[in-house]
Amino acid sequence: MVALESSIGFLDFVQSQLIQFFNYTSYANFTLGNGIMIIIGMIFLYLAISKEFSPMLLIPIGFGVIVGNIPFFPGLEIGVYEHGSVLNTLYHGVRNGWYPPLIFLGIGAMTDFSALLSNPKLILVGAAAQFGIFGAYMIALAIGFNPAEAGAIGIIGGADGPTAIFLASKLAPELLGAIAVCAYSYMALVPVIQPPVMRLFTTKKERLIRMKPPRQVSKSEKIIFPILAFILTCTIVPPAIPLLGMLFFGNLLKESGVTKRLAATASGALIDIVTILIGLTVGCSTQATTFLTAKSIGIFVLGACSFIIATAAGVLFVKFMNLFLKEGNKINPLIGNAGVSAVPDSARVSHKIGQQYDKTNYLLMHAMGPNVAGVIGSAVAAGVLLSFLY
Repeated sequence: MVALESSIGFLDFVQSQLIQFFNYTSYANFTLGNGIMIIIGMIFLYLAISKEFSPMLLIPIGFGVIVGNIPFFPGLEIGVYEHGSVLNTLYHGVRNGWYPPLIFLGIGAMTDFSALLSNPKLILVGAAAQFGIFGAYMIALAIGFNPAEAGAIGIIGGADGPTAIFLASKLAPELLGAIAVCAYSYMALVPVIQPPVMRLFTTKKERLIRMKPPRQVSKSEKIIFPILAFILTCTIVPPAIPLLGMLFFGNLLKESGVTKRLAATASGALIDIVTILIGLTVGCSTQATTFLTAKSIGIFVLGACSFIIATAAGVLFVKFMNLFLKEGNKINPLIGNAGVSAVPDSARVSHKIGQQYDKTNYLLMHAMGPNVAGVIGSAVAAGVLLSFLY
């Protein structure tokens, strides 16, 4: 009898342990939302690996989406939103805006501003493309988002993931995950979204415009530019100092010629490490419980509107400029799309579309002018939004 009771007690113990084990597995905590987000993560990986759409961005984000949506028993300190977990610690770099300035440091160390310096009026094209930011801001206000949320959403139109993260972390931290994923997704889809808009607003004759070769830019100009550009932009919009300060500092490291090791580190190992961390943790932040909301869907719709408006504004502004330029000095409107700051993808799109109409017309170097101007423009726009919304 004692032996029987002992066996029953042992079986009850084993059963309770198995039930407890099952409750800790993902199967016991799985929801439809988790399944949807895991599928989305796999789609990102497919686009990155099979279609080669910005794999440096979409692979970390896509895998992060899968990691963030493997359900677990609450309280184990493993989730990105659980205080003390490893992922939560790494996510501080996103939530507190540490990673974006480091990304800008690397971008600065990789960027050649020669195309912009050789044709300074192209900075106006980069500025015009920022209309997408303020256009989406007004639309977001009109449909019910509060001013801070609308500003954070609008910045998606700059096609600059780090800037979107930096601004959203200040203005709308509760929407940070959706805004970050949206911004990086549209950056990766530049080759898909922009060409139809470019063709819609240009004629065949305009697409065949040939531009004069850019002039040779001196070493002195390249060294002086980041110093003066930083002073001029950041005295107007001091809130942009964390981004523009690091951008121009990285560029000075590159152009000075005496800090090659620092420039190589900033443009190589450092930016690669930060890209891995920012992509993975942004992906992890898309837990179904916080991501699959009506606001998130609205953000993706508004982000698309912002991106399309920015592309159209850049193209149309070039057409407007051409009204005042003499024959032979006109600008090919196809480079107007490069005013968004997806460097160098949007400039490559300009070149690729131009080559479809004239294989001997090389627009890449010309498109890099508004492209790098767009990097500066999106950071300035973020500073402007911060100055009156924060």
